[in-house]
Amino acid sequence: MRDQVRIAAVAVDTVPGDTTANINRLESWTARAADQGAELVLFQELSLTGFIPNHPTGNHEQWLRTALSAARRSAQPLNGPAVTQLTDIARVKNILIATGMLEDAGNLLYNTHILVGPDGLLGHWRKMHIPMFEMPFYNGGGAPQVVDTPLGRIGANICFDALLPESTRLLAVQNAEIVLFPFAADPPPRTVEGWAEWAGTALKARCAENGVFGIACNYVGQVECAGVEQNFPGGGMAVGPRGEVIAAWEGKTDEPGMLIVDLTNDDLRAARAEPEYLFRFRRPELYGTLAYPPAEPGAGG
Repeated sequence: MRDQVRIAAVAVDTVPGDTTANINRLESWTARAADQGAELVLFQELSLTGFIPNHPTGNHEQWLRTALSAARRSAQPLNGPAVTQLTDIARVKNILIATGMLEDAGNLLYNTHILVGPDGLLGHWRKMHIPMFEMPFYNGGGAPQVVDTPLGRIGANICFDALLPESTRLLAVQNAEIVLFPFAADPPPRTVEGWAEWAGTALKARCAENGVFGIACNYVGQVECAGVEQNFPGGGMAVGPRGEVIAAWEGKTDEPGMLIVDLTNDDLRAARAEPEYLFRFRRPELYGTLAYPPAEPGAGG
C-alpha cells in the first residue's frame, strides 16, 4: 500500500432503468471527490444500473416476469459502453472509480462491482452470497480476487457478503490491504444511524479479523420498478485494521452524500505488528471440516 491514500465513499441516488442519468450522477460526484483530492471513489451496490426493489405485495408471478425483464434490459456487459464511459470519466479526473451494476454475462446475470481507472477496467467482483429476495435476479459469483493498483491491493465484498466472515478472509489470504464494502440495505430503523449500527458490527469484525482497511457506503433514495418501491437511507463509514471506525458519515438520512478519508500505510503496518493481530494466529490445517464436514455416523452407500 502507498504511504497515504485518499478515498471517497459516496451514496448517490441512482435509479433502475436509466443508466444514462445514473452515469451523469456518478460523473458529478466523481468530480466532487477528485476536487477534494480523492484518488478512488466508491459508489454503492448497483449504483450504475440501479437497485431493483424485490418485496412485492401483489401478484408475485406478474411482478417477477416484469422485474426480470427490466433487469435484463438494464444489465451491462463488462466490455460495454457504460464501462467505456466510466473509463473516460476516470481518465479526465485521473481517479479510480468503483461502482456496482447488474452484469450481463450472456446466459446469466450477476450483481457485480467494478473498478475502473484511466486505462480501463482494472477488476470486478461478483456478489457471492445472494439473499433470498434477490435470488430471482442474479446468480452467485466465484471467489473474489485482489487487484494490485498503484494505491494498494484492493478487493470488494458486496453487501450481504460482508456478513459472512469467509468473504473477507478470501481477500485477506491474497494480502488485501483495502476492502470496499458497497451496500444496498434498509434495516430498521431506516436511518443512517440504523444502517451504521447494523452494518458496523460486521464491518468492524471483518477488518479486525483480517487486518485490513474497510470503506463502506450504502444506497440512498427511493427506487421503483415493476410496481414495487423501496427506500434506502444512505450512509457510510471507514474502518481501520484494528476494527476501529476512523471516519463516520456526517450526512442526513435520505440525502446523497460523501465521506472522505485518508488511509496511511503506517497504520496498516502498526496494526499488523501488534500482538493481537488476529490473522497471524490462523491455523488453516485445522479448518478442513469447515468446508468438508465429516460424514454423519451411518451415512454412506
